[in-house]
Amino acid sequence: MTGTATKQAYSRAETRRLLKITERQLKSWETQKLVPASEIYGFKELLALRTLVKLRASRVASTQIRRALTALGDKLRGIHDPLTQLKIYADGKRIRVDIDGRAMEAVSGQLLLNFDQVELKRLLEFRTPEHLSADRTRRAAAEHWFQRGLELEQTGAPLPEVMEAYQKAVELDPTSAGALVNLGTIQFNARNWKEAERYYLEALQADPLYALAHFDLANLYDERGDRIRALEHYQAALKISPSYADAHYNLALLFQGSNQPMKAVRHWTEYLKLDPSSHWSSIARRELAKLRKAAVVPTSKTL
Repeated sequence: MTGTATKQAYSRAETRRLLKITERQLKSWETQKLVPASEIYGFKELLALRTLVKLRASRVASTQIRRALTALGDKLRGIHDPLTQLKIYADGKRIRVDIDGRAMEAVSGQLLLNFDQVELKRLLEFRTPEHLSADRTRRAAAEHWFQRGLELEQTGAPLPEVMEAYQKAVELDPTSAGALVNLGTIQFNARNWKEAERYYLEALQADPLYALAHFDLANLYDERGDRIRALEHYQAALKISPSYADAHYNLALLFQGSNQPMKAVRHWTEYLKLDPSSHWSSIARRELAKLRKAAVVPTSKTL
């Protein structure tokens, strides 16, 4: 019998041919520390690379993958190499992982209870048994509506339908931070600042360690010219998730715009370590070069 699993080791060239990836792509993943550099790959490492290929095919950004892997390593005891130890997959633009047969959102660590319509109706209508509390039933229903909102967004459904799904999630579970953030982002995109701020703050009240809520709130304050509060929430996002590349990027812009070049340089540098190959990295390199050039004091000519 022939097959990938029967061979013990693969050369770099064989691995690239099997997975149909270029040397440039493989080196990029190594540079971003998504996989360790190697000349020989075992079956386990091959599966890890295949997971990366599938995530990128689903248009999941490398920075998002890095963020998810870091979060999984931080949140799950005994997990030091999520790509080889866990089943990771894309659900739309989000990254999920299977934990004991249950789906979990990689970054937030939120367990996702997936019920079809028939099962959901049974849960809501049938008298709850002792081992399943009413609270758990409501949370399951809330998660259903949150997932429904994500599906509607991804398929380009009208915004009122999307908002209705997220609002139902919040009605059933006021601590549904993901639904609150997504409602805030809809309002942010419509430039309804007060409503967006309200939803983001409610998300943080539900989950103070939700880095994305801090980041989105910082974006809102930055957009409104409130740099002090923007700085506060970008830094809060980084305290929770130090490898949050987008937060480093926006902080670099904020410091650069407020004439604090050394701080800007530090965050541009950190951003480029985390995301060295995207379109945004070329902008980061350009801005970093400008700051470094400006910091060079020309030698005085001898009179």
